[in-house]
Amino acid sequence: MSGAIQPFLEGAGPDARGRSLFDVLAMDNAALERNHDFIQWLFPLREPSRVMPDAPVLTDADVEAIRNSGMAQYALAAATDRMDAFYRATHDWLMPNDHNHLRITRIIRSLRLLVGDEQADAFRAAILARVEATRAPVSARSRGYWTTA
Repeated sequence: MSGAIQPFLEGAGPDARGRSLFDVLAMDNAALERNHDFIQWLFPLREPSRVMPDAPVLTDADVEAIRNSGMAQYALAAATDRMDAFYRATHDWLMPNDHNHLRITRIIRSLRLLVGDEQADAFRAAILARVEATRAPVSARSRGYWTTA
């Protein structure tokens, strides 16, 4: 699957379910919450997903290609904006433990790997600001993962 991730992020190839990058970015908030197999495509990592074992796993070559692809970088920015909007508009994740906490960790780690520290830190800061503003009881464990991601 690693060879499929760059074309997906460049808008030229489908994910494992046949969706394009644009299909995923166009999902409404309910679909983003309901579906659990898109986040690994929007924000890939070097290690396999425990939740979706068939999700793409980045190689060193994939990382370099995505870092050097203007289209992939644009897609990562759009995906970051979409997920930021999702977390600002929804509140079910603002609890001690939620599957979205794992997604948030993945997003931060993927951004750090594929885009850079500044973008990863900005996304993390936005998430933590939402948690603080709502006084959400997000667990120290989740916050710790986000801090070290």
